[in-house]
Amino acid sequence: MSVRVQREPFDVSHEIQTLRGEDARVGALVSFIGLVRDLNDHQTVSQMILEHYPGMTEKALASLEGEARNRWDIHDLLIIHRIGTLYPRDPIVLVAVTSAHRKDAFGACEFLMDALKTQAPLWKKETTPVGERWVEAHDSDADALERWKMLHEPR
Repeated sequence: MSVRVQREPFDVSHEIQTLRGEDARVGALVSFIGLVRDLNDHQTVSQMILEHYPGMTEKALASLEGEARNRWDIHDLLIIHRIGTLYPRDPIVLVAVTSAHRKDAFGACEFLMDALKTQAPLWKKETTPVGERWVEAHDSDADALERWKMLHEPR
């Protein structure tokens, strides 16, 4: 399964090596690691709680995986998204893509991150000095995803 939702931390090095494996066709491996920041919207963040709908979240991520595979010539990909209570500097998400060429790997990785921000049923609640607050998607997140509709038709 190339999509996982989990509470446990992930070992980036291990995950990348496992994804790459012994596949000699791989000429590019692009990855993105999202981390919890200690500051958001001018407020100090002491922790973040990520919630999801079990089953629904995995299904949504698998759908994004399928879309990336249809749009780019990629060999394999991995999406790991954490849930539960996380703290500044903790990794939240890992997206990694292998392909023969960098353009396909970069495109698929960037698309997946843009899509995750608005399409995945995940909710973030931050704890700040003034209390807890739900993190809302920004207009720029929707704009980024909309850009992919215009830029890339499925291959």
